[in-house]
Amino acid sequence: MKPSSLDKILGRIDDLDSVNLSILVQRLARERKLQETVFNTIQDGILVIDADGTVQYANEAACGLIGLKPQEVGQMRLWKMVPDLARSIDPAAVDASRAAKPLLTREIELSYPEHRFVRLYMVPLDVPVGQAVAGGYVIVLTDVTEEKVSIEEMIESERTGSIVRLAAGVAHELGNPLNSLTIHLQLMERRLAKLEASEESGQLGESIEVCRGEVQRLDGIISHFLEAVRPQKPELNELDLVAIVEEVLRVQELELANRKLAVGVEVSKAVPTILGDRGQLKQVFFNVIKNAMEAMGPDGRFQIVASSDDDFVYLKFSDTGSGIRESDLSRVFQPYFTTKSTGHGLGMMIVNRIMREHGGQVGIESREGQGTVITLQFPQQHRRSRLLEDN
Repeated sequence: MKPSSLDKILGRIDDLDSVNLSILVQRLARERKLQETVFNTIQDGILVIDADGTVQYANEAACGLIGLKPQEVGQMRLWKMVPDLARSIDPAAVDASRAAKPLLTREIELSYPEHRFVRLYMVPLDVPVGQAVAGGYVIVLTDVTEEKVSIEEMIESERTGSIVRLAAGVAHELGNPLNSLTIHLQLMERRLAKLEASEESGQLGESIEVCRGEVQRLDGIISHFLEAVRPQKPELNELDLVAIVEEVLRVQELELANRKLAVGVEVSKAVPTILGDRGQLKQVFFNVIKNAMEAMGPDGRFQIVASSDDDFVYLKFSDTGSGIRESDLSRVFQPYFTTKSTGHGLGMMIVNRIMREHGGQVGIESREGQGTVITLQFPQQHRRSRLLEDN
């Protein structure tokens, strides 16, 4: 490549007088400003790190993606600032892998400053560009959150659609014989009313009443099942999450006592109200608590902790149950997946759908044999209002 005029000047910098040196400095400053302007117009994040992982350069997009402040450039280690990246790429192995793996590419999930999915492209900086970045890397970060979320939503929508169609078909097939049973029970009751009162007729009347009650119960199960799997737009109202959790615990109080489970509710400070659908959130809490109960044996402990920060309200449900195998964690939200012999495998799928429709997220941490922690993250009202306006 033909050397530029700037390269020629730099080649004889020792021969420059003070005037020409001043002109050169000004020209270098303009070149730097131009390059910074160009790099800051690029939507992908661009980082340059040295061999220790310290960020030596970051364009505006990179700062926004990882929450880096301009004054931290040259001081902050990337591995410390982005622990998700450190878990994805072993910093200690980066230098050792230089000869065997000239570049690295990963898709990582970032939790700060916002929840994002990022595709990372990492190239060794083998060109001698100065002592500061010798042995370092150039990293390109591409935000693929929208792409990933859209694909996941499409897949889940297809799955949910198939479940709804299946449920509607089953409900229809069950509804017909249940209607027929109701009609025949009414006919039997009318004929019984015309017979003379006797002990036998009284017992028969009681049996008919039991059958009618069971038919109504089955009809209710079908209705609730359809409501559970059919996506519905939440009816948003101002809600106190802790009060709703306590309401659900009162309903499940007898079962918790029968299982000899200890329950604790801890509120770290005054938790702000949120915008949500009372019925749907009760369903979320019921499913989460029910799963925890069934995972624990007698004398187990179930802890609920409510907290908040400037943007979100958090409910953390911890149990001392059997836990979830690491290989199964990624399948928890899939329809029909269950580790219980009597489970239908729809509970956590419904929880995830309702939380997403509320602008929230579900986090799961679990260790087999030690227990599970489920964290529900809800946007506060001011953040939820912005989300609704954007939509």
